[in-house]
Amino acid sequence: MQSITRTKTLSMKNWHLITYTGALLGLLLSSSAMAADLYHNFTGYTFSGKPGAEAQFSSFSVLVVEDGKVVAKGDKDLKQDYPEATLHNLYGRTLLPGLIDSHGHIQTLGENLMQVDLRGINNRTATVAKVANYADSHHELEWVIGRGWNQEIWPTREYPNRQDLDDVISDRPVWLTRVDAHAGWANSKALQLAGITADTEDPDGGQIIRDADGEPTGILIDAAMQLVQDIMPAITDEQRAEAVKLAQDHILQLGITHVLDAGVSAKGLENFRQMHAEGTLNLRVNAMISGSDPALTELLAEGVYRSEDDILRIGNVKLYGDGALGSRGARLIEPYTDDEENLGLLITPEEQVAKLFREVHEAGFQISYHAIGDYPNRLALDEFEKITANDDELTDLSAFRHRIEHAQIVQVKDIPRFKTLGIIPSMQPTHATSDMNMAEDRVGNERIAGAYAWRSFLDQGSIIAAGSDFPVELTNPFYGLHAAVTRQDRNNDPVEGWYPDQAMTFAEALRSFTLDAAYAAFMDDSIGTLEEGKWADFIVLDKDPMKLESKDLWRIKVLSTYIAGERVHHSPK
Repeated sequence: MQSITRTKTLSMKNWHLITYTGALLGLLLSSSAMAADLYHNFTGYTFSGKPGAEAQFSSFSVLVVEDGKVVAKGDKDLKQDYPEATLHNLYGRTLLPGLIDSHGHIQTLGENLMQVDLRGINNRTATVAKVANYADSHHELEWVIGRGWNQEIWPTREYPNRQDLDDVISDRPVWLTRVDAHAGWANSKALQLAGITADTEDPDGGQIIRDADGEPTGILIDAAMQLVQDIMPAITDEQRAEAVKLAQDHILQLGITHVLDAGVSAKGLENFRQMHAEGTLNLRVNAMISGSDPALTELLAEGVYRSEDDILRIGNVKLYGDGALGSRGARLIEPYTDDEENLGLLITPEEQVAKLFREVHEAGFQISYHAIGDYPNRLALDEFEKITANDDELTDLSAFRHRIEHAQIVQVKDIPRFKTLGIIPSMQPTHATSDMNMAEDRVGNERIAGAYAWRSFLDQGSIIAAGSDFPVELTNPFYGLHAAVTRQDRNNDPVEGWYPDQAMTFAEALRSFTLDAAYAAFMDDSIGTLEEGKWADFIVLDKDPMKLESKDLWRIKVLSTYIAGERVHHSPK
């Protein structure tokens, strides 16, 4: 078996030159940053030591940074130890390690920032009106594209249809992705261009929703979405780069310094490499290779890559299990409680899952398997168990830090298997507070016991890697911290929290967005805490979370964001 730490220089066209240029740029930058920076007059919090429950939580009030790394911290006046240091008075603000989002989609977020945003609109009529207004303001667009609609927050809680869109836009194709990205809503023009009729069969792993006469309604679930997406204009290299830059600015403003980008194409990887070489990648990116990319085998052969400045890492593969709960595409062991003929959808055929798990594992990459429903969660655990059974050297997989992304609906008896097998649950706290209005309707009161079960995982010693799944959810990590601690939405509903026995403490939640998230990314040796020798990635806040009521955690604002001691975002108010 090959080691998980095996590293090669990527042998893609021009990559040797790019790597050399990037390294030279790093040397030039470091040579000009020899003087120390001393930050004082603040209240800082960080962890130290091992991830998980053994981590130590402490406060400090002075931080010294040199060559991009922490060289000292504490509570005493360190000015005499660093007489040449540049002093930075933080005027009593609060300082935290840079936050880590363990599961987001950078390019998609950027694309969404350039499209019509339908998130949070609580009825169909207003949703259609916003699309119509957007189209009227953008006559130059060949396609009208948007994202964010959610029928579960509409009064009827019913899917919309193509006629709703045809009434306002019939001359151009319209394609609107549901908030979870597992369903799409098309007008008749888009269906026509895609060749979707009553005679079109459902693709494997997908569903065309039809009316009583068998005609397509315009709603396409999971793999069926590809029927429209395949005939849409492909994103250009310039548009991709612009989307990533827009997303990067947005992410840094919110205090996130490191993102695990969940499912990046070969083109997307090349864009990240190019940005890194040019010095325009200011955000730390840990890119998961998309397991559906045609170049997967070749990308695995290149080996795990990690840049010397830790800005870019490629060592993880995103594999696709099922759909989402809101669109009933999550695959369940037993039928949906509110749709007794429906088991959901498995996106990657079961026979391919074993092959992909073994291929990725043997290449020395982390496996990150998307599993919302209890069926793919069990399927993944079974496949991980087979890996250990087939390798005499393994007792568990902890050294590989394989992950199940979302681990959202898990059979209670399967939860201990995460710990036994050494599998990390990568979970998104705001999914619980976004889904609580429909989750129990979908799975019933027995299966809900293993849903969004953070406390159950923590109590058995599992390490949770927290994130947002942006742009499925809003990117702001303080929304996630709030949801993790309160199990409430930002209106503080329900009053006692939704299944509050599964809540985290603030320290556990913060750890899941810092040290534990870094561990789950193979980056805990250099980021995730403000310990001596690690990169000085930190954020300055307008409020001290330790002095706030839990209900107000989401109101915290990020004033400044620093990566390797360089300020990459500043908002004085």
